[in-house]
Amino acid sequence: MSGAVPMAEPVCLIENDKEGNLRVLPQAIEILKRIDQHVVVVAIVGLYRTGKSYLMNKLAGRTKGFALGSTIQSKTKGIWMWCVPHPTRAGHTLVLLDTEGLGDVEKGDEKNDNWIFSLAVLLSSTLVYNSVGTIDNDALQRLHYVTELTEHIKVKAQTGDEDESTEFMRFFPSFVWTVRDFTLQLELDGKPITADQYLDNALKLKPGHGKQAMEYNLPRNCLRNYFPSRKCFVFDRPASAEKMRRMDELTDADLEPSFVSRAKEFCSYVFNNTSVKSMKGGFSVTGRMLGGLAEAYVDAIRSGQIPCLDNAVLALATIENSNAVAQAVACYKQRMAEWVVFPTETQDELSQIHGSTEKEAVKVFMDLSFKDEDQKYQIELMKQLQSEYEVICSKNAAESKKACASIIKRIFRSLEENLASGLYMSAGGHQEYRKELKNLISKYRSEPGKGIKDEEALKEFLDGKEPIGEAILAADHSLSEAERRMEVERARNEAMEQERRAAMEQTQIYQKQLMDQEQLYRDNMEQLMNKMEEDRRNAAKEYETVLSAKLEEQKSLYQEGFEKRAKLMQEEIDSLRREREDNDKRGSSSFLSNILETAGNAAAMFLPGIIPKIGGIAVSCLGRLFRK
Repeated sequence: MSGAVPMAEPVCLIENDKEGNLRVLPQAIEILKRIDQHVVVVAIVGLYRTGKSYLMNKLAGRTKGFALGSTIQSKTKGIWMWCVPHPTRAGHTLVLLDTEGLGDVEKGDEKNDNWIFSLAVLLSSTLVYNSVGTIDNDALQRLHYVTELTEHIKVKAQTGDEDESTEFMRFFPSFVWTVRDFTLQLELDGKPITADQYLDNALKLKPGHGKQAMEYNLPRNCLRNYFPSRKCFVFDRPASAEKMRRMDELTDADLEPSFVSRAKEFCSYVFNNTSVKSMKGGFSVTGRMLGGLAEAYVDAIRSGQIPCLDNAVLALATIENSNAVAQAVACYKQRMAEWVVFPTETQDELSQIHGSTEKEAVKVFMDLSFKDEDQKYQIELMKQLQSEYEVICSKNAAESKKACASIIKRIFRSLEENLASGLYMSAGGHQEYRKELKNLISKYRSEPGKGIKDEEALKEFLDGKEPIGEAILAADHSLSEAERRMEVERARNEAMEQERRAAMEQTQIYQKQLMDQEQLYRDNMEQLMNKMEEDRRNAAKEYETVLSAKLEEQKSLYQEGFEKRAKLMQEEIDSLRREREDNDKRGSSSFLSNILETAGNAAAMFLPGIIPKIGGIAVSCLGRLFRK
C-alpha cells in the first residue's frame, strides 16, 4: 500500500454552493485516488459556531487548518477534508471531515442540512456531534437530523415500504457527543457520574404511547438503535469571551488547562478506538474507495435519488475490481519485463519466474478487490495472465530460434565455406563431410544461450542440408553400393533421431506450460480461499458487534421497564443470529468446494491443463486452508 498523500491544509471534498447544490470536487478525489492505504474516517457535525473546527485541527495535530472564526457566521461550507498519517496506526491514513454548521441562518435550508448530516454518517467510521451547553431535551430535539435518516439513506435497492432502520447499526459509524461550555456538575441523585453515564441518562426513554412521549423518545430511540457505540466528552469553556474572539491565534497555553486536558483525552480516544472505515459486509475502505463512495452518494442526491448503500457498493465493486485486474496484470507485465532475459535457457527457468510473478500479481488483485461475486473478475484475471504468459512464451520461443540461427551461422560457417568450395565433392568426401558435421553438431549442443528451441532449430538446419548430403554421397565414388545403402540408412536414422529430439523438446515445453496452468489456477484458488475466509471473519466481526449492541439495548429496555419493546427486539436479534449462522456456513468445506469447482469449470475454458485436476486441486486448497 502506498503512503498517505501529504496535505499541508484541508481541501473541500463536497462543495455546497449558494443554490444548495452539492458537488464533489475533482481536486479532493484526485488526492483520495492516490491513497491505497485503509482509511480511518472521522467526521464532525453540529450547529454552526460551536467550535467543531478546533477539535478537528487537534486531531490533525495542528493549531491551524480547518477555518476557525470569531463571528456568528459559519466558516465551513460543504464538507472539507484533511488526510494525515494516522498517529497510532502505521500504514493507515486518518481522514478528517469538517462539515458546515447545521442550522446556519444565512443558509436557511434545512433539507440541505439533512444531506450534509447524512453524508457525514455515510462516509465516516466515527461521527462526532458537537453541541454547546447541556444534553437536555432541547438539545436532543435539535438533533432531529438523526430522526430523518430513514428518509435520506437506503440500505437496499428494492425494499418497498420495509423499515430499514434496523439495518443501520450494521454500517453506521460509532457516535461521539462532545458537549462544549459545559457548566454543570456530573452528578445524578447526588452521586458523581461519568460523561458516558450522563449521556446514557439523557437518552432514557419516557413511558407512554401518547404524542408527547413519542416525540420525546424519537431522537433517543434513533441514537440508541442506529449507532453501534456511544461516547461522551464534556468540555469546560476554553477561555474568556475576549480571548475567544481571537481563537485562531491562541495556543494551548492561552486556554484553560481542564479544556486542554479534555481535548487530549478526546483525541486519544478517537485515535485508539475509531476503526477502519468499512462497508456493509465488513469490507475495509481505502482512500480511493472513499472517493468513489462520496461520488456515488452525491451523484444520487444530485439526481433526486436517495443514496443507497447496496447500489454504491455494487458500483464501487465494479470500478475497484476492474482496477484490481488492471493493476495485477500491470504488476505481472512489469515484473516479467524486469526478470526475464530472452531467451531463457530452459522452459523451467521461465516457468519459475512466471510462477513467482503470477503469485505476486494475484496478491495485488486480492488486496484491491472486494465483493467479486461468482469470481467474475478473478477468472478474468486468470484469463489475462494466461494470455500474457502465452505471449511471453511465444516471444521466448521466437527469441530462441533467432539465437539458435545466429549460433548455427557462426559454428557451421566453416562447413558452409567448404561446401561452397566443393571440398567434399570427391572420393572420400562424404566421410569427411559426415565427420565435420558430427563435430559441429556436438559443438553446437554444448554452446550456451540457445534457449528452448535448440533441437528444433538444429533439425530445420539439418533438414536443409539433406539434399547437399545426398549429392556428396552420390559424388563419392570410393564407396561401394552396399556402403552407399548403409550411409543412406544411417542418414535416415539420424534424421529420425533429430526429429525425435525436436518433438521431445516441444512435448516438454507443452507439458511444462500445462503444469504452469495448473499452478496458476492453484495459486488463484488458494488465495481466493484465504480471502473468502478473511471476508467471512470480517462479516462475523460485524455481526458480533451489532448483536452485542442489540443485546445491550435490549437489556437497557428491560432495566428501564420497557418489557414489551425489549421482547419485540428479540425478532431482530434472532434474525441476526440466523444471518451469523449462514455466514459461518460459508466457511464450511462443502460450500467452499462448490465455489472452487464452479471457478475451475469456468477457468477450464482457457486453462485446458487443469481439466483433469479440478477436483484434486479443490481438495488440496481446502486441506491447506483448514490446516491453518
